[in-house]
Amino acid sequence: MAISSTLLATYLHISTASIATALFKRGLRNQFIQNVHSLNSKKMVGEAFTLRYIPAREDLNPIQVFQDSKHPQRLAVEQCPKNGVLVIDSRKDARAASAGSILITRLMKRGVAGVVTDGGFRDSEAIAALDFPSFHQKPSAPTNLTLHQAIDINVPIGCGDVAVFPGDLVVGDADGVIVIPIHLVEEIAEECLAMEKYEAFVLEKVHKGESIIGLYPLTSDTTKRQYEEWLEKQ
Repeated sequence: MAISSTLLATYLHISTASIATALFKRGLRNQFIQNVHSLNSKKMVGEAFTLRYIPAREDLNPIQVFQDSKHPQRLAVEQCPKNGVLVIDSRKDARAASAGSILITRLMKRGVAGVVTDGGFRDSEAIAALDFPSFHQKPSAPTNLTLHQAIDINVPIGCGDVAVFPGDLVVGDADGVIVIPIHLVEEIAEECLAMEKYEAFVLEKVHKGESIIGLYPLTSDTTKRQYEEWLEKQ
């Protein structure tokens, strides 16, 4: 199932916090990628395209492997679709880089929506300066070949303790990155939009000094009527 451009645009206005709550209500408690951080606080929304690393075996992973036009890391950069998100399984190991600024710039120029690794990026200052959503654990100077062997693309992976399947929706913001199973993207969007409208109403009330009791969560009949009136004015 391809996600429509309209739905992708909708998620640009939905926070990972709201998504996490909506997924929790459905029993999904482990969709937030652990220990990854935005390099530049740019919003990211796109379907997952994956790259999987395994621990490098030295006799199979010399510098010469980059001369192979079918090297999986290079293929991932050239095949990740426009508006997709490249998700890299680096086994939570940031001792060597998952990629550097040249490859990340290539992704940006190809129209990819963003990149996330549970490892690290080299050239992190240059990547942070790009107009391109990028998420990693921490900076790492050594080439990926030092510890990572690219082995496959667009297969199910683990990233930051989260199962990521090709085509899942990946959303990133200042809080981090969350993964939405493809069959839930429409209903999660609808619920989150309603949730965030109500939370905007709540914030107005809280800024005015009102108590959260009966307001958050909404249990007061009076507040319900006030919210309905507020919605009509929006």
